[in-house]
Amino acid sequence: MNMLKAKIRNVADIFTFGKWLKGYSFPMLARDLQAGLTVGVMLVPQCMAYAVIAGMPPVYGLYASLIPLLVYPLFGTSRHLALGVVALDMIIIFEGVGKIAVPGTPEYISLVILLALLAGLLQVIMSWAKLGFLVNYLSRPVIVGFTSAAAVIIVFGQAGSLLGLSLERSSYLAGTIGELAGGIGMANTASIIIGSGSIALILIFKLWKPVFPVALAVIVIGTLACFLLELPSHGVETAGYIPSGLPSIQFPPVSMTALRQLFSTAVTLALVQFMTVVSLGRTYAARHRYSIDSNRELFALGVSNILNSFLRGMPASASFSRSAVNEQADSRTPFSNIFAGFIVFITLLLLTPVFEYLPTAVLAAIVITAAVNLIDIGSLKWLLRTKRRDGLIALFTFAITLLIGIQEGILIGISVSLLALLYRESHPNVAELGHLLGTRSFKDLKRFAEADKIERIMILRIDASFSFTNAEFFKDYILRKSLSQNEEIEAVIIDGSTINDLDTTALEALRLVIETLKKWNVEFHISGLKGPVRDVIKKAGLYEMIGEEKISRSPHQAVINILSRWEKETEDRQCLDRYHRRTECEPPGNQHR
Repeated sequence: MNMLKAKIRNVADIFTFGKWLKGYSFPMLARDLQAGLTVGVMLVPQCMAYAVIAGMPPVYGLYASLIPLLVYPLFGTSRHLALGVVALDMIIIFEGVGKIAVPGTPEYISLVILLALLAGLLQVIMSWAKLGFLVNYLSRPVIVGFTSAAAVIIVFGQAGSLLGLSLERSSYLAGTIGELAGGIGMANTASIIIGSGSIALILIFKLWKPVFPVALAVIVIGTLACFLLELPSHGVETAGYIPSGLPSIQFPPVSMTALRQLFSTAVTLALVQFMTVVSLGRTYAARHRYSIDSNRELFALGVSNILNSFLRGMPASASFSRSAVNEQADSRTPFSNIFAGFIVFITLLLLTPVFEYLPTAVLAAIVITAAVNLIDIGSLKWLLRTKRRDGLIALFTFAITLLIGIQEGILIGISVSLLALLYRESHPNVAELGHLLGTRSFKDLKRFAEADKIERIMILRIDASFSFTNAEFFKDYILRKSLSQNEEIEAVIIDGSTINDLDTTALEALRLVIETLKKWNVEFHISGLKGPVRDVIKKAGLYEMIGEEKISRSPHQAVINILSRWEKETEDRQCLDRYHRRTECEPPGNQHR
């Protein structure tokens, strides 16, 4: 019985929807319903347009958006992500599968569906292997720069629809601007009016703060205006005809040749989708003060794509623009995805005529106003003010993403962030410490003017783990510092309280330091070592080399040991007495406290 209960618990742990059900209330349901309806109405024409980018018939965009919306709330951990087909993914699909088959052909469609299965399997395997930690290398500066740049690309990408121009969608800003500049003379006046009017309505509604969903209201007004004023006859582009009916369930055709041909594209897609989902999820989690689980996000994404392939769907991921709309509509849980999925479901069965008169300019207005919120200027200013290096990484990622592309931008941004991390680890802070009067504490001489050096003793603190990345730096620093004061000092104390680890490269560097100082007749002492670090030193044979009497609990104890021994050797009590008086006397400024 207990074993059965344990198995039931293990199965239950796979799902996350139970967490959302706890404390779920009618007001939360109302918010999720509002957000889901808004995203769903927006998703229908958008996913069809994105399917065309991938070289697929428009209806496949609807197929691809149905299952992820219903599956994600079962496994996902973000309250605000809205899933479905994404423009960036469609570009990757078109570039990868288009090299193998002719877009739009049955062979091409089968390969795209198989790609969804392959990408999903890779994501589930990554989740089981607990590779979600990889996203930890996606630092906050990279996220801020990447999401802000992606938002700019989205805004310009929607400008064509706002102007009534039919442009190819691209993840490259320069290409989009070039196409806009070339086609500006053919802009449709009616589309510009309805698009700019929709933006104005959204901004006005936001100031008013109504209880109904703003985007949904604008869609209703725009659709009615288009129908009553017969705007399609004036060149206003609409969503057009949507075929009815649900896709049939079938296993995607698999062949080893196709798997080999699609593998590199599947890996790229799986990683880009993962980075997108987690970067977006972290953005909203930080904004609304909750956390997401990277491995669960991987699993939710992978299962969505696998099941998508069984219903003739393309690879799906989290959308920047729709997630922004989902947040704006005040989504409270992932259940908003279910309501959005319900819109897709009803649309496929019954409501295709309703969207025939929805102007794409209205849709572009909603996407633009939502995407603008992702341009995080406040965080960029904070990064530059708090840690200039992080701010520069964010700016660099932003610029690279705009100039080269979304995929390249995030990959180069991560690379630069990792290089900065390696540089910091290889050149960490090493502080020379001085004694604080009236205490047993030792502080950085550069930061504490009241701290004083102990006569003939140099105390250094290493503010990092001691590893191969910085071993040479530490060795050179300690020896250089000791050599510069060689005539003044007779002992070096390393405060090792901040050292969390030692690898073999660091041990060898430490051995060279000890041997060199010994040749210079300078004692080597180390203090404050953590248990695991002390164990490594013992196993490496350095414990005996240093000498047990020269390994202390703290810099204070090390100073006492040194001065006590010097007292015995020279019969001079002055240094030790002076130090004791320093630790016992009242520090300046404390007399009247």
